[in-house]
Amino acid sequence: MSSLQRLQSLYPWIKTPLVVGAPMRLIALADMAVELSKAGGIGFIGAGTDVSDLESHVQKAQLLLQALPTPLASRSKTLPIGLGFINWGASLPDSIDIIKKYSPAAVWFFAPTSTTSLLEWTRSTRAASPDTQVWVQVGSVKEALDTVKTVTPDVLVVQGTDAGGHGLVRGASLITLLPEVQDAVRAAIVEQGGGEPPIFIAAGGIVEKRGAAAAHVLGADGVVLGTRLLASHEANIARGYQQEIIRASDGGQSTVRTKVYDNLRRTTGWAETHNARGVINRSYHDAISGMDEERNKQLYDEETKKGDAGWGTHARMTTYAGSGVGLVKEVKSVEDIVREIREGVEEVLGR
Repeated sequence: MSSLQRLQSLYPWIKTPLVVGAPMRLIALADMAVELSKAGGIGFIGAGTDVSDLESHVQKAQLLLQALPTPLASRSKTLPIGLGFINWGASLPDSIDIIKKYSPAAVWFFAPTSTTSLLEWTRSTRAASPDTQVWVQVGSVKEALDTVKTVTPDVLVVQGTDAGGHGLVRGASLITLLPEVQDAVRAAIVEQGGGEPPIFIAAGGIVEKRGAAAAHVLGADGVVLGTRLLASHEANIARGYQQEIIRASDGGQSTVRTKVYDNLRRTTGWAETHNARGVINRSYHDAISGMDEERNKQLYDEETKKGDAGWGTHARMTTYAGSGVGLVKEVKSVEDIVREIREGVEEVLGR
């Protein structure tokens, strides 16, 4: 069975080329996830590290799905959306309870503390909800091989370093990473005695049709949008943050991978192997100029009281975004963005 046939069997509501919504913590919630799936993609609710309110978001998604005039076809009555977890911080027992109760079509695992922990999450998920597919995000060939050998994921999300938000400190762009990961994984599966390789989904720097088409040429079975969806009507995002996404340009120069924003926001549970890409602003300039971190935190805290004025190059609030941010020009609905990407890939590849 081809990857396309497997995708359509596992997620009967999708349209291809497949567009997936990244499970952005605090931003990708029920509205975005449902609109993505309704548009023929796969939407994920971003649980992140704190699952204390996840059930309320899943319940809202259920209500939104039930209100659709035409129900989305799903496999074995799974919920036609996914849930995304940052494994080093999320509670495993609480997460598994929700997975068992609601049977999402997919779970997306990212940044476990070890392969042993990832195995525990995977086994627990498959025992609790056998029809829920396990997606694992990786950012290197080694991560991919360790994941495949340890947990046999259904889907590998291969993230290049152009991605916004969190990823590996040391990595490669998608253009080299995805082909090498595919070659290495397929060779490892043959060496282990054969079997189907995972589905490969590309992430990191994809914001419009040309990048999405390039990912398919590289061998992707689908693409992930993150930064582009920050500029959607359904994103749970402050207007100041969203306007900064529209304003920013020349992403290779205007964004940076750093731990500064995590330190200022006090989200410091990330391993030293990970940092995050965000738009350069005054907080970052002051940090690298030697400002005392406690003073920088104090100023950051004061900035949070300014509302939308707290975002911008001369302000301090964190604007996580990928290096493709300069290609994001306007706010649109999730439906329009997904359709634009899907039709655009067919147009580009048709040329």
